[in-house]
Amino acid sequence: MIIDLHNHTSLCNHATGSIEEFTQNAIEKEIDIFGFSDHAPMKFDKKYRMGFEQMNQYEAEVLHVKKKYQSKIEILLGYEVDFLKGFIDERVIKADVDYLIGSVHFIDKWGFDNPEFIGEYQNRDIDKIWEDYFAAIKEMAKSNLFDIVGHIDLIKVFKFLPKKKIKTIAKNAIKEIKKANMVVEINSAGLRKPINEIYPSSDIMELLVEFDIPITFCSDAHKIENISYKKDEVLRYAKSFGYNKCAIFRKREREMVNF
Repeated sequence: MIIDLHNHTSLCNHATGSIEEFTQNAIEKEIDIFGFSDHAPMKFDKKYRMGFEQMNQYEAEVLHVKKKYQSKIEILLGYEVDFLKGFIDERVIKADVDYLIGSVHFIDKWGFDNPEFIGEYQNRDIDKIWEDYFAAIKEMAKSNLFDIVGHIDLIKVFKFLPKKKIKTIAKNAIKEIKKANMVVEINSAGLRKPINEIYPSSDIMELLVEFDIPITFCSDAHKIENISYKKDEVLRYAKSFGYNKCAIFRKREREMVNF
């Protein structure tokens, strides 16, 4: 079974392709379960996400293709939600969706994965950056608001790596993810970034195995050609750590399926 739960739409203002086109391409690529999880609105960094007034449109369009193509593919509805204290909105958290992906894209409002702000790496200690990032991941898990951890080691995106051991930095966050009963996505988008590596790295994968944390699969597509990106490589990667099942969600209820 081929699963891809993290995909975006043009409503986020930095993706191309319609929901219909994404769905048709997912069918062509023989994906069994395909999830839309566009960037949820919030009152910060508004130019990279839909507005609150567009939530109904987004949800209606996804539900439309879900019904239209139900004989060919299962479509799921979700949001990718930025975990940023002071900006979590009940309209998103209480939305009638299949799942919520919790992601950290900001450290103290610094968009560390945005090329516009890459210069800030020169102003901070790299170990502190990583520690602050995984502290935010830990807090995100403790919130118990989300089902899936988005690109858990996104902080490596520009290949600024810590001097300290990654396992040491990340372990407390992994423990909290286990307590929260969350799933961690295996995300191929890192293969399209300067790091040229799947999220998560092998160090994080070893921690996931150690703490028996389930996974799911995501291409994090922002355009049609990203859908199911390097699927075979990602599947081999997961299997190399002993995984043979992945998670899907329907109405916030998790089910494990073989892949």
